Amino acid sequence: MELQPVTRVTLDRHVLASSLTVDQIEVRRISIAPGVTPGAHWHNGPVFGVIEQGSVHFQVGVEGERILHAGDTFFEPGNETISRFDAMHEGVTFLGWFLLPAGAEAELTMGEAPAAS
Repeated sequence: MELQPVTRVTLDRHVLASSLTVDQIEVRRISIAPGVTPGAHWHNGPVFGVIEQGSVHFQVGVEGERILHAGDTFFEPGNETISRFDAMHEGVTFLGWFLLPAGAEAELTMGEAPAAS
């Protein structure tokens, strides 16, 4: 079998709210020390990410929990509770892409997201 010089694999796909207007994307490298469990939180916009090293317990709302390892992707919907993003015994480093409307700063608020009205 001949090796292809370029391969492309779709790792993840998510549908965004039709009303979302993205003016900027902020990319962050974030590290969480081994065993740290930050607790429930939410963001003011969607966040896409990929684990660079280590692993986490990951859960959005009441969906099933997953364990993410290096190379795994994740999606945190804006204004929804992220129940768990807890570093495991080796800690975790990940890249996060924060999608933002004009003039907005990426925000992380601890606790449950407000109920949609």
